[in-house]
Amino acid sequence: MHRRTFLASLTGLVVAGPAAAQMKHDMGRMSGHGNHTMPVTSTLPVLPEGQPLQALPRLSNQSAVPGIFKAELAAEPGVVRFAEGIDTPVLLYNGTNPVIEAHEGDRVEISFRNGIPGQPTTIHWHGMPVPADQDGNPADPVVSGGERVYAFELPEGSAASYWFHPHPHGLTAEQVYRGLAGIFLVKPKDDPIPAEYGDTVLMLTDLRIAPDGTIPESTMTDFMNGRVGDHLLVNGQKNPQMAVALGEKRRLRLYNVTNARFLRLKFENASMTLIGTDGGLIEAPIAIDELLLTPAERVDLIVSFDKPGAAKLITLEYERGWMGPGKPDEAGKILLTANVSDEPAAATPPLPAKLRAIESLGKPVVTRRFVLTETMGGMNHGSMSMQGMDHATMSMPSDSMGMKFLINGASFDMDRIDEVSKAGQVELWEVINEADMDHPFHVHGTQFQVVEHEKDGKVTTPSYRAWKDTVNVVAGETVRILLRQDLPGPRMYHCHILEHEQLGMMGTVDVQA
Repeated sequence: MHRRTFLASLTGLVVAGPAAAQMKHDMGRMSGHGNHTMPVTSTLPVLPEGQPLQALPRLSNQSAVPGIFKAELAAEPGVVRFAEGIDTPVLLYNGTNPVIEAHEGDRVEISFRNGIPGQPTTIHWHGMPVPADQDGNPADPVVSGGERVYAFELPEGSAASYWFHPHPHGLTAEQVYRGLAGIFLVKPKDDPIPAEYGDTVLMLTDLRIAPDGTIPESTMTDFMNGRVGDHLLVNGQKNPQMAVALGEKRRLRLYNVTNARFLRLKFENASMTLIGTDGGLIEAPIAIDELLLTPAERVDLIVSFDKPGAAKLITLEYERGWMGPGKPDEAGKILLTANVSDEPAAATPPLPAKLRAIESLGKPVVTRRFVLTETMGGMNHGSMSMQGMDHATMSMPSDSMGMKFLINGASFDMDRIDEVSKAGQVELWEVINEADMDHPFHVHGTQFQVVEHEKDGKVTTPSYRAWKDTVNVVAGETVRILLRQDLPGPRMYHCHILEHEQLGMMGTVDVQA
């Protein structure tokens, strides 16, 4: 669908984005809606900057048995003070955004409780090779007040930077932007990266906050483009700082856990070496000047701080496609500042020239095509289950009900199987983006290898082999990936702009034994 056709349906949209959300919020407050009585202010909260970088808390292992990680996890309302004197109601896991750290070969048992009032939820173990009935997909919700146990093995070779988040259909986007996310770090038995480099987790989120500290609901522009917040945060902090010595090398793991923000990043006054992607280490270190981290993607970096002074992790401009008003200014934001002293760092071992071997998946036996499109028009009520429709209706503005993002012309149906596959079968997937904006494409249950990109008749191949579970598909581009599902059961594939997933850009492949 052409951009001008799509935008022609938006003539009634005058104010959108953060401004519209704020206006809606303030008007509700002034009218007494929702029993709010505190006075309305017009000044947006100022988030403090430059505080010391805080590590995300580790979830403690309750098992004393080697090779078993056991813990309790609850999703429930909480309060965070992002700005001085203002409390923000959020959703959290155990009151925070925890890190689960385990090792390949371990057995994991997580006792989960849904403490979110009035909403179902799940835990999706993003990128992890877990059985289908442990994947936390939308068809397997945990009701409000309900409990379940997620249990799975971490196979050999699964060491990587994973994360976890809710995945209830129609509520995923809201529960994530309100705070539900955590890190799952699977360590190898023998790590080739020198321990002297450390291992720092940087969880990248964004936040939209109203004058009274509450998080405004999403608007039509949010659903159309994906929700982009006003503040970029690292481990819940705005532009935190860390102290490093001159010449120090740090291992930094970056996680983009935003709903829809595309992050084109570079380090000023420091050099970056890529050592890993979504599914773990790549084969050999690669020096890079910048990187693009789309929603749900992760990178594992070694950053060398070879110049004294401030080394800043900053955003660069990236045109991913934007519809309607309210396009955010993406460039020039500072995510993190490293203060490099004049004192030289202690000598550290060099990076090994080879990190791991990644074998090609080989020749595919099946080719599948997935065409991504967008449309406006009346909502097809038969395209969702009644439960899914109710959740979607509750969580989106009425104006957005005619907006759809489709795969192969179809909107997601929880009761429909879109593709049938076989466990252990190598497949070539062609993901073709005929929409007007980029879409990061995610597949549950496995890691894949990107084979090539094609746009305007030009074919390019990746300069290195890597395991991925999310790949950006630029508007007008075809991306070809090789994948193999080793565990049977239903698996989702979808755009990881969470609002687009919610408006239909998701499907199900049934992997048969």
